[in-house]
Amino acid sequence: MPLISDPKLVTGYEHAEDAGVYKITDDLALVQTVDFFTPTVDDPFTFGQIAAVNALNDIYAMGGTPLTAMNIVCFPIKTMDKSVLRDVLRGGLDKMREAGVLLVGGHSVEDNEIKYGLSVTGTIHPDCVLFNRGARPGDRLILTKPLGTGIVATAIKAGAAGQTLVEQATRCMTTLNKKAAELMIAAGDIHSCTDITGFGFLGHACEMIEGSDVGLRIEASRIPILEGVLDLTQTGYLPGGLYRNRNYRLHQVEKAPSCPDWIFDVCFDPQTAGGLLFSLPSEKAEPLAAAMRRAGITDAVVVGDVVSDDPGKILME
Repeated sequence: MPLISDPKLVTGYEHAEDAGVYKITDDLALVQTVDFFTPTVDDPFTFGQIAAVNALNDIYAMGGTPLTAMNIVCFPIKTMDKSVLRDVLRGGLDKMREAGVLLVGGHSVEDNEIKYGLSVTGTIHPDCVLFNRGARPGDRLILTKPLGTGIVATAIKAGAAGQTLVEQATRCMTTLNKKAAELMIAAGDIHSCTDITGFGFLGHACEMIEGSDVGLRIEASRIPILEGVLDLTQTGYLPGGLYRNRNYRLHQVEKAPSCPDWIFDVCFDPQTAGGLLFSLPSEKAEPLAAAMRRAGITDAVVVGDVVSDDPGKILME
């Protein structure tokens, strides 16, 4: 697609940003995103929550405040009871209310498979937009949620995920990044930010450094991973998206012998409603991660560094 150039367009789709930003005035810009997908869990209400969180989190990843949303629905009205749709929409509305977002409408179509998501509009000061690029040598990286939800979703479909693990993954996917974003923005000096979704941890990390003059060094042992995911990887519950992500980005990533194979795989696992990944000055990283954990973001942790060696590459060690 040809790129659109406009002086009011702060960012569009040219750098795989999480949302588009359009400048209205010198002090105000719109942040816009859209996302919808098929169910990742069995319960309709929970699915609605997850889909809404996944869409709303794109606004937080840009540093913005979500304000309004519109439902996007595909539904097999001839083969599925409308009560299922009602529960999905209730789940989405529950998370919109938690985010302080107003539902202003939506659109539905008949489809053979249920799908749900949101189009979200938020606001931000044009000078305060967080981009996925901009990390600086010496920065440290913070990740705010554990990985493994794609693997767990695959196991759920096969009836192989234990109840405790399902509850952990569901809690992760239904948690808004609102509090994490508030703490991140309050800390200041955030040089780059994205949220971890379908391209996996390493896919989105690659977007942060692609075509830049910096690289990343990731400490595999520090990556938070849902408890129980190791067993699922060893029994082969790896989603197709994981392989696609790995094949697409493998040329940018080097795995050191110290990095376990299973953790390397999990870092390509496509996530739903994943956490924030952002870079900031080294001296601020550990204090902010600790503050996030005290605030209830229990898995927030420093996972690596931004380096000037091997620009555009990631070392997993």
